[in-house]
Amino acid sequence: MKFSESWLRSFVNPSVSGDELSHLLTMAGLEVEEEESVAPSFDHVVVARVIEVNKHPDADRLNVCRVDIGRGEAQQIVCGAPNVAPGLMVPCALPGANLPGDFKIKLAKVRGVESSGMLCSAKELGIAADASGLLVLPADAPVGADIRSYLDLDDRLLTLKLTPNRADCLSLTGLARELAALTGTPATYPEAIAATVSISTQRTIALDAPEACPLYCGRVIAGVDARAATPDWMKRRLERSGIRSISALVDITNYVMLEIGQPLHAFDNTRLDGAIHARLSQAGEKILLLNEQTLELQEDVLLIADDKHPVAMAGIMGGEDSGITLDTTEMFLESAFFAPRAIAGRARRYGFVSDASHRFERGVDFGNTRRALERATQLILEICGGQAGPVCEAKATLPPRPAVRLRPARVTKVLGVSLAAEQIGKLIARLDFDCAREGDDFIVTPPSYRFDIEIEEDLIEEIARLYGYDNIPASAPRAALSMLPQTESARPLSRVRQILADRGFQEVVNYAFVDSVWESDFAANDAPIRLANPIASQMSVMRSTLIGGLIANVVTNLKRKQNRVRVFETGRCFFRDTPGIPVRGFRQPWKIAALAYGSALPEQWGSVARSADFFDIKGEIELLLAPALVRFEKAAHPALHPGRSARVVLDGKAIGLVGELHPQWVQKYELPLAPVLFELELEALKQAKLPNYAEVSRQPPAIRDLAIVVDHKLELQQLLEGMTAHRPAIVQDIRLFDVYTGKGVAPGEKSLAFRIVMQDTQKTLQDAEVDAAMQKLVNYLQQAFAAQLRV
Repeated sequence: MKFSESWLRSFVNPSVSGDELSHLLTMAGLEVEEEESVAPSFDHVVVARVIEVNKHPDADRLNVCRVDIGRGEAQQIVCGAPNVAPGLMVPCALPGANLPGDFKIKLAKVRGVESSGMLCSAKELGIAADASGLLVLPADAPVGADIRSYLDLDDRLLTLKLTPNRADCLSLTGLARELAALTGTPATYPEAIAATVSISTQRTIALDAPEACPLYCGRVIAGVDARAATPDWMKRRLERSGIRSISALVDITNYVMLEIGQPLHAFDNTRLDGAIHARLSQAGEKILLLNEQTLELQEDVLLIADDKHPVAMAGIMGGEDSGITLDTTEMFLESAFFAPRAIAGRARRYGFVSDASHRFERGVDFGNTRRALERATQLILEICGGQAGPVCEAKATLPPRPAVRLRPARVTKVLGVSLAAEQIGKLIARLDFDCAREGDDFIVTPPSYRFDIEIEEDLIEEIARLYGYDNIPASAPRAALSMLPQTESARPLSRVRQILADRGFQEVVNYAFVDSVWESDFAANDAPIRLANPIASQMSVMRSTLIGGLIANVVTNLKRKQNRVRVFETGRCFFRDTPGIPVRGFRQPWKIAALAYGSALPEQWGSVARSADFFDIKGEIELLLAPALVRFEKAAHPALHPGRSARVVLDGKAIGLVGELHPQWVQKYELPLAPVLFELELEALKQAKLPNYAEVSRQPPAIRDLAIVVDHKLELQQLLEGMTAHRPAIVQDIRLFDVYTGKGVAPGEKSLAFRIVMQDTQKTLQDAEVDAAMQKLVNYLQQAFAAQLRV
């Protein structure tokens, strides 16, 4: 909503400065989004009358003018404007004037002729872009008057950022009413004097859709002069509100809309046939609008039609076939109330908006419908002449305005400020709402222009605005707080993130809605959870895995020449309770996934460059889950390489997967190398095992190596788990340090070498004890796995 401050102050003029006015409106919930001056700063410019114009003796395009500036003797001014002529009233910059752009006017000679000033265009004064000629002023402009005062160029333009619930402030009357309530300053509003009915011509009005259009008023005005000039004061106010002047009749309807808030529409009465109908459109019905756009309408569009065809989209835009022109002499003026639900979204559906639809879809005051018609009639008769017919009105059930109960105790509780009932009553009285007392409570009936007052909290908001948000103290909240216990067995998510960050991974946050192709590729999910209203076609489903987002991060980084990527993400994944069945129940477990791409270590001289592999990412999992022992079992997954992937098992339960990206997806997503990654249930990482104290031995350890030959299909995990379970008490650690196949080892077999660390806390181990422990391990391996000692 854009308007001129001086227009608002013509309704209500509180004793506050312009900046204070902007702050007052903003703090009342009517945010002043933008402030600008009507014209830049300049001085010594007056209204002048051109007395005489003669050709310059030495320049074809210049004229020597005698100009009356209202200060005695006429001045001689050289002017090159093409429209200069005797009798014109124009702005004149006197010597000493400082025009926009730091352009100073001095006594000068132009081609040998003295010039005592400059006649100005609108562009030279900074009030318009037109530089085609002098700014022509009305013939009755007072000669010698300061141009800033005469054109009100010290005015300011304010733009409000209104919330949709404050449709009552989409007019100068509404803003004045609000400002009067905020400041207590009395307001005066333009009178809408009922026109004298001098002709009997009228039209029948039929409300065929009374729920959508419960009130419709109109009247015929004959003998109008559509070519009459719009008064300068009206043009000025329209232009300063962002509306271009078109013709007198159109300008008047726009002016009343800005002044009162009621959109109006004018039809050429000679182009209407029969009665006026407010009805819903029929499927496939077409209308040509004033914007020269032909629309094929759906069935829920409210129309204004005559007996033969539609003539307007109700509350949105009129039709071209019935619009007024400069040749119109008889018009039908419409003023109606359309239900917001009948208008909302209809204009945007067809790709445009209008000032009328912007107001109607938020709610227009149905108590002003007839008043706006009379006000527009009054201006039409004054400016364009004519004779007014009787007002035709059709009315159905208007929206009820139910009373709202306001409890003073509730006001105090919500605002945190103790307000006496008498003070609350005075604030409500400033709003001019109908109010009655019922015990300590107020029974408030909101007026027809306040659609946003429906519940008690709405009235409390009004009390807060009038009392002043600045006057409500910012009290710090007070509450009893206690430390929540945090056991060592619970590992916070922040710690999990920190571990990965310390390992060189960077955290990313990806959208939870993803491309359905990702779900098919990385989860083999052909029936993902689809969004009813996706923000983009490539974000149409909910993810069931974090892998797709991490792969996209790698692709993005590679495009930006980042060849080493280590990222991780924590987030929810989404599953149906029953796979494949679109039920309302869903599971949303938290997962954590990490990916390493490129070199295992940053580029350096101290180590040989190599790409990150399965065992690097496997080590990160073991670090995350330490001190718990985790198992890795061979498993297939649609996202991972079939021979380089595993299931992660903790305490006998599968908690995720780890592996190298499948070659098929490496090729599809154009990756030079295969990334390695894991995805785990986050809950498993948040449970930490408590450490158990064990005495640190002061005795020297005994270390032996054990090399065995086993079937090449035998998994190392089985050997380690078996040896750990059957180890003697003095065996502290068993680790694999070598795998060998080749010369000396039969085909189909492999040699595994383990380092066995033995130690006692109380004594130094003897050779006999060490040999006995080693023999026990060898016997177990021979019996359980048919292992043979390698010689």
